[in-house]
Amino acid sequence: MKHELKTMVKFLSIFGALLFFVGCGGDTDPSKLFSIQLEDNTLQQNQAVLVSIKNKKDLQISNIHYYMDGNELPVTDGKITLDVPTLGNKTLVAKFDLEDQSVEIEKKVKLLASKAPEVYTYDIINTYPHDPKAYTQGLEFYNGTLYESTGKRGASTVRKVNFETGEVLQQIEMDNSVFGEGITLMGDKLYQLTWQSGMGYVYHADNLEKIKNFTYGESREGWGLCNDGQKIFKSDGTEKIWFLDPETLDEQGHIETVTNKSIFNKANELEYVNGKIYANVYQFESMMIIDATSGAIEGVVNFGGLKSKVKKGAEWDETNSVLNGVAYHPERKTLFVTGKNWDKLFEVQIHKKD
Repeated sequence: MKHELKTMVKFLSIFGALLFFVGCGGDTDPSKLFSIQLEDNTLQQNQAVLVSIKNKKDLQISNIHYYMDGNELPVTDGKITLDVPTLGNKTLVAKFDLEDQSVEIEKKVKLLASKAPEVYTYDIINTYPHDPKAYTQGLEFYNGTLYESTGKRGASTVRKVNFETGEVLQQIEMDNSVFGEGITLMGDKLYQLTWQSGMGYVYHADNLEKIKNFTYGESREGWGLCNDGQKIFKSDGTEKIWFLDPETLDEQGHIETVTNKSIFNKANELEYVNGKIYANVYQFESMMIIDATSGAIEGVVNFGGLKSKVKKGAEWDETNSVLNGVAYHPERKTLFVTGKNWDKLFEVQIHKKD
């Protein structure tokens, strides 16, 4: 009789709990009874922020832990410190115990940079001729030679250029159906994107013979490329900069570009220099300096006035002939910049604005 009584009590307890959750939430999911509460909706890297669980029915919960990107964020005096290596759109996860079951809830947040970007300006070191027919999309030095890719359907090319004279040393023309985009060189290979065709190409760097095609993964489009000697970075017209494996060209994660105020989505042509990604800001006379690990925009280079030094030729388009193309010369330790249909290539030094 005692055994039967215990069984009945256990059954009624489980049945009562089931009725309770159905009555409170419309189903048996207890996570709907809780939400994560933060003292501030504008979150910044390394910020200590008050956190709590909103408990709609004042149920007894215990063993609360918080996580972001799979890493636990310890609680000290009711606060978590947002010591997370990458920034942008994030999910804050809370896990806790409700009686004998484990509950997990989430909150979408935006994690921004801890400080505002510094403002840089430039000095022109040298000015060189540049092909005004080149709708520049990618620019990079390799073994002293300037490599350039150009865009527009029917006019897309990959070329080697003598940067001092502007002479095109070698050029291959792309199929009329594709719109050429950014390039990068790594090892003895040149990698190139197309804009909306969902594919890129790999060439031999010495003779520009094509080795293979590759297709994109989750990234939306093809914009800019650069590399750090280990992986390739790819912009796609969104706030994301993707990591590509140089052998398989598979996308293996991404960072998101952010300031201390917002998530930013204008990164175009890319160049990697000493842990930073220099990125043209699409349709603006400026360039971002992005931390290649976190995505924080640490600096903005104002290239105002540079466009006024360019002669407007037959190919000039007031809307589209914008600053685009950045290459770092490792021996000279200077940047080379130009634009779409610009007749000049500028060698510049950048420095913080006084």
